[in-house]
Amino acid sequence: MTVLVLGGTGEARALAAGLDTAGVAYLSSLAGRVRNPRLPVGEVRIGGFGGIDGLREYLRGNGIRRVVDATHPFAARISGNAAAACAAAGVPLLRLARPGWTGTGDWTWVDDHDAAAAVAARGASVFLSTGRQTLDRFAGPLARHRVLVRVVEPLDLDVPDSWTVLLARGPYTVDGERALLVGHGVDVLVTKDSGGDLTRAKLDAAAELGVRVVVVRRPPSPAGVPTVATVADAVAWATDSGAK
Repeated sequence: MTVLVLGGTGEARALAAGLDTAGVAYLSSLAGRVRNPRLPVGEVRIGGFGGIDGLREYLRGNGIRRVVDATHPFAARISGNAAAACAAAGVPLLRLARPGWTGTGDWTWVDDHDAAAAVAARGASVFLSTGRQTLDRFAGPLARHRVLVRVVEPLDLDVPDSWTVLLARGPYTVDGERALLVGHGVDVLVTKDSGGDLTRAKLDAAAELGVRVVVVRRPPSPAGVPTVATVADAVAWATDSGAK
């Protein structure tokens, strides 16, 4: 009987290490959207399951006794599929979600990327750090703006000529982020409420420099799925003694 960890995040890698130390049988699953992902310890499968039905059959056919959804806070489709598949298969599901960000600077919270683009268009030079999968939502409203885009992998779409694409992978430092913001004359930073420390530095640098920050709120978690914020709680839940 195995714990399935839906991963791709730092929390998922830490969870795999914790389960390994605890002697719990587990399998990590990655969606496969990143070409060279940081792999957790232990056995890893890469690729989708084929939607809700595919995941349900995988759970039933592979002795999965519990599932921990430790995917990115914005991986709403995966989390929704996991909730539906686990309910259908009768397999307990836990959501491991890092706490969201808080800040005291000039922050504007919006509900989606379209709203973020509208707010960002009021600025002159934008640092866009929402990930490559959402760039099409900004291309129209920010087509004539100076935009710095930071992504982990090369883009597979064309961007406006006024945009600059930077390939980089965190973690980042406040000094480095400060230099980046100043060097590009950024007056608006657009991000999403990913939480965690890996990319927090840009927010601290923006606060120092008085750069306006636009933050996209997280999508709601599936109803009825218990959530924890620490790896230790997820490890405890994954054991017989810690199950709830």
